[in-house]
Amino acid sequence: MTPAAKPGRPAYGLGRPHRRAEDRWLERWLETTSDLARLQYSHPMVDAVIDEIDGRMIRIGEHWLADFASCNYLGLDAIPAYLDHWGTHPSWSRLLGSPVLYEQLESELTELVGAEDTLALPTITLIHMTVIPILAGSGTIFLDGRAHKTIYDGCSVARGHGATVFRFTHADPEHLERLLQADTEPPRLICMDGVNSMTGNAPDVATFARLAREHDALLYVDDAHGFGVIGERGPGELCDYGMRGNSIVRHVGETYENIVLVAGPTELKQILKTAAPPYLYSGPSPIASLATALEGLRVNTERGDELRLRMHRMARRVLDGLAELGIVTPNTSGYPIIEVPLHDPDDIDEVGRYLFDHGIYATMAAYPLVPKHEVGFRLQVTASNTDEQVSHLLLTLNGLAERFQMRPAAHATLARHTG
Repeated sequence: MTPAAKPGRPAYGLGRPHRRAEDRWLERWLETTSDLARLQYSHPMVDAVIDEIDGRMIRIGEHWLADFASCNYLGLDAIPAYLDHWGTHPSWSRLLGSPVLYEQLESELTELVGAEDTLALPTITLIHMTVIPILAGSGTIFLDGRAHKTIYDGCSVARGHGATVFRFTHADPEHLERLLQADTEPPRLICMDGVNSMTGNAPDVATFARLAREHDALLYVDDAHGFGVIGERGPGELCDYGMRGNSIVRHVGETYENIVLVAGPTELKQILKTAAPPYLYSGPSPIASLATALEGLRVNTERGDELRLRMHRMARRVLDGLAELGIVTPNTSGYPIIEVPLHDPDDIDEVGRYLFDHGIYATMAAYPLVPKHEVGFRLQVTASNTDEQVSHLLLTLNGLAERFQMRPAAHATLARHTG
């Protein structure tokens, strides 16, 4: 919008001479994020208001769509009558008064992941923004080149507090080792994702853990998309996701020596209690969130492996269906995050509209959220999706492939190696 002109002074605005500095900054920002901005204002699956939910069906306005954008992989949404007992939200920061639900949650998490201790904080974004600077201090951070934006932001905050940040090629331990061999300031912190939120693939965590121990570094892993999906391996596993959903560290048979996940040593937990702002200053998580997490852990114990088996079967159907249609995805793990890059990134508006009009809700991945060669959409398969929904998805993808050109195989192979 262009502000009205004041008496004796010409109006100013974007695209006009003598613009204010903030106008020029806004114009440059809009240019770099034009694809995303266009989607935000033109596309029904960006910034959508969901009016109703029924299982994994959602209603946006008058449209009912099969939901393949949820990160609730096990479908654990419900909570019992915790709200009657605790109300909607505690009124203290955790350092002043910590509801026992937190203690129960951390105790169960500690047992599940097999660590010395755990600390629950409100959101992953807050964890990265506050814990990474504490762990790094004025030392050195080695950041995976494809780490999640929230990890990158946490490292940026750490840099502002005196840390030095080096980036290594995504999931490349040899490049990281060369950086670790240099004379850098301790403490040393290696930051990376577990299961990648776009490709669905995971790095060789065991190798990165070995490098961390050899070079007196701490490996910091965000496995938001692996926790609850993959877990420890054993003779009783129902599928190759493993058992118990206790995350990538246990999935690869690692210990927590020199590793921070959602878990760590009790000494570190005590430091974070007084140093991490979300524990010290922020209001705690709403009771509904704590209750949902506790109920989720209960259901995970009772029938989590059966839910993971169902999710594995559904994801396999989608991946096999994509292969039959000649639609390439960088997913080589079989995990339920399935990215579909487009041949022409400018097709993203029409592709998203096609999915929406045919009753499929997906995560649209526009530039700069992803690199240009990965612009497309992401499908997330959950245990709550039905066989009928997957069949409808595959039918829709078949029509999509007939109308639009997907990314050629050569580019998809490159995406596998670059993440």
